[in-house]
Amino acid sequence: MTAPRTGYPYLDEAGSPLAFAHRGGALHPDLPGLENTMAAFRHAVSLGYRYLETDVHATVDGILLAFHDDVLDRMTDGNGALGALTHEEIGAYRIGGSEGIPTLAQLFDEFPEVRFNIDIKSEAAVPLLARFLEERDAHERVLVGSFSPRRLRQFRTLTGGRVATSAHPLEVLAFRFLPSARLADLVSRGRPAALQIPYRHRGFTVTTAGLVRRAHAAGKHVHSWTIDDPAEMILLLDRGVDGLMTDRTDILRDVLTQRGQWT
Repeated sequence: MTAPRTGYPYLDEAGSPLAFAHRGGALHPDLPGLENTMAAFRHAVSLGYRYLETDVHATVDGILLAFHDDVLDRMTDGNGALGALTHEEIGAYRIGGSEGIPTLAQLFDEFPEVRFNIDIKSEAAVPLLARFLEERDAHERVLVGSFSPRRLRQFRTLTGGRVATSAHPLEVLAFRFLPSARLADLVSRGRPAALQIPYRHRGFTVTTAGLVRRAHAAGKHVHSWTIDDPAEMILLLDRGVDGLMTDRTDILRDVLTQRGQWT
């Protein structure tokens, strides 16, 4: 199955399937407790990954951080909400005892040839990310998504369609349950360039063959997350998905290499 042309270089230039290092490869055996760190992202790039997935929050003084949680407690030796702290205050804390929380600017500067899949995790991060991409003329280096329809609508408005975005949950539902690609595209107003979805959710299959067909007919990519099992990787690739996100960057690379699809 050939990947559709979306009109966004981020999705169209690299071929299919795309391999995404989720939070840098959060469950790779060499990276215990180091998700969303420079060490993790460097490791993924060293394996050959050119699409890195991360999340963004904003500090109280307006710095974008690559970090998943709202609070520091799970991943660092500190505690408290990221949005209530300054970048300097957060700089005192470490992930895994050694790694600082990277800024989005650090990622863009260190990996100029890499493209990023960014999940907006806070309201404050929306205008900051739009401005960040404008200042760096980096619209083609990112695909942006959010579970929040409101955040995604605001981001799309601020960037005027120049940035590829993934579908929010309500848009995904249209492609999962409506009977035709044309109707689903009409309901979603043609806005998403990709559907980024789990294979299954609470025992319910989300990434069905029918959904993939409808998305492709509407010119959308389908990316499945977060897939760490090789059998599921093979099943989804055979089903025609255009990308896989994984915490096990070693396993996904091996599967794609065996299939002659590692690029």
